[in-house]
Amino acid sequence: MHELTEIVILLAVAVFGAALARKIGVLSPIVLMIIGLGLSFLPGFPEFHLEPELVLIGILPPLLYIAALQTSVPAFRFNLRPILLLGIGLVVFTALGVGWVVHLIIPEAPFAVCVALGAVVAPPDAVSATAIARRIGLPRRVVTILEGESLINDASALVLLRVATAAAVGGAVGFGEVAEQVVVSAGGGIAIGIAGALIFGYLHKKIKDPLLDNALSLLIPFAVVIASEAIHASGVVAVVVTGLALGHRMPTLMAAGSRLQMDAFWRLIRFLLEGLVFLLVGLQLRTVINEITTPWGTVFAATGAVIATLIVTRYVWVVPGAFLPRLSARIRSRETTFTWRHPVIIGWAGMRGVVTLAAALALPSVGTGENEALYPRDVFIFIAFAVIVFTLLVFGLTLPMFARMVGLPPDDPTKDFLAEAAVQQAATRAAKARLEENLEGAPESVVQRLRQQVIDRTNTAWERLGGDGRETPSAAYGRLRQEMIDAEREVFRTARDEGRIPEEVLTRAYRDLDLEESLLQRREDD
Repeated sequence: MHELTEIVILLAVAVFGAALARKIGVLSPIVLMIIGLGLSFLPGFPEFHLEPELVLIGILPPLLYIAALQTSVPAFRFNLRPILLLGIGLVVFTALGVGWVVHLIIPEAPFAVCVALGAVVAPPDAVSATAIARRIGLPRRVVTILEGESLINDASALVLLRVATAAAVGGAVGFGEVAEQVVVSAGGGIAIGIAGALIFGYLHKKIKDPLLDNALSLLIPFAVVIASEAIHASGVVAVVVTGLALGHRMPTLMAAGSRLQMDAFWRLIRFLLEGLVFLLVGLQLRTVINEITTPWGTVFAATGAVIATLIVTRYVWVVPGAFLPRLSARIRSRETTFTWRHPVIIGWAGMRGVVTLAAALALPSVGTGENEALYPRDVFIFIAFAVIVFTLLVFGLTLPMFARMVGLPPDDPTKDFLAEAAVQQAATRAAKARLEENLEGAPESVVQRLRQQVIDRTNTAWERLGGDGRETPSAAYGRLRQEMIDAEREVFRTARDEGRIPEEVLTRAYRDLDLEESLLQRREDD
């Protein structure tokens, strides 16, 4: 009962923090982490110890899965070169740089375990970065690269962490052993991910009940991770591969009712998990500080050096990586032009998240004797925590202002509207042709209504190219139809209260009206 009460408290604080963030216009991960920092020192507030297994097995897989589901595979494939450079190359480069710097400051710590710390702090968390990028209107390609980086950098960092940890505890880490571990971890994860996509894609195709479809989607990331752990493969890689494959095929795998319900279902799951994650990060502060036994001068020196190294290594890697490959004519012909503004923004979007702290907590207690540690584990955990706090507060709060200073222009919405209108017109022709093939037996009034409906959809797409400030026919329709829906609801509610219709009739009528209203709201959001 005590544990249940604590979970309810966490959920309540997470919801309150998210509401406060929306009220003041600050990204919710930042607000929730600050609230957690404050609550960690509040007398009488429960202490929450973040277990690395909870994050790596229980929280990270569903977050990665839904991110992969919503990632455009064509866009991911088109930007594969910069994504791999960031998600793998930058992780290794950062880990080695951090390892070298920390080993200089704390020479008693073996270089291998310093590299392990580098692997811990290397992967940025794109939850906050992409949320800010979308909100301030950064170009779609920048958002895609940041999302793609976040999908694979956790996997590469965890593989590197495993190799460095093996070296720190005296395991064999020759080239052959490292290659074998990479093949087993990454290759096994890819194999499990492909198998998961085939198996669960087949099940989604067969299931027609939206509730069962959504229940299956919740089980998928955990099933894939458990299968990967059983063969010592990377569960992160497996989840990402499965999510990308299923997301790309989702329009043909699930019925409309399942997709609608799944969208709302995963939005709630993502909202709750992300809120809990960043709140828990803040709540670790008291525990992390209490465990420090190393002199604070050394702690601050190492922390400042690591943060500086993270900033420098990211820019040293990102800027040349954006332009040097373009010396190749083949790459120039395949990729759209990058300006200096693109790598500058990507370099600034290097916020770290809860995976960094969970990986730090998983660092081994290496020692030559029962109580003799070869490195200050307490300092390494504090460094990881400080990196998360610094990058979220500094980069997260300043990214919108920094983007305005750099002046990176957003995507031209006219191009999107033109493309949408052209495809919608083609879709309208296809819909009319299908209608003409199936006219037999249908009343003429129904046929005319259907013809007008597809024409209205085409007109709505072209209206978005207007923008002269006047209310468009679609906007007028939405405004007036909303008033009509409100009136209809009132009549049904009054009839239910007066006993003229049962509750089931009210529920059915409200469901139809709610679906229509949600469609109107989505058109307004678009």
